[in-house]
Amino acid sequence: EVQLVESGGGLVQAGGSLRLSCAASGFTFDDYAIGWFRQAPGKEREGVSCIVFSDAYTHYADSVKGRFTISSDNAKKTVYLQMNSLQPEDTAVYYCAAILDCGLDPLPEFWGQGTQVTVSS
Repeated sequence: EVQLVESGGGLVQAGGSLRLSCAASGFTFDDYAIGWFRQAPGKEREGVSCIVFSDAYTHYADSVKGRFTISSDNAKKTVYLQMNSLQPEDTAVYYCAAILDCGLDPLPEFWGQGTQVTVSS
């Protein structure tokens, strides 16, 4: 059974930090990358960042470059998203997904349930 389980969301003040985790299981990791996406109320889901397990290649949306850092612990099959300098516009439900391409067209195949991130001003 494919499982992607996010954790680490919460409420933080503007300028603060959070670290999200995505624990993955049930699929062949060499066949996928892991992406983080977010969806704010009334907006479409957007890609935030992604990482390839095999070579640690990473990709970031322009809106988070320099503030967010994605990393992976391959032994634990866990991907992290360190989010610094959070702003109210980062408020959203954050999802991780197993994706086929770490780039502009990620083609997600499996999704986690999401974790809420709320940034107060």
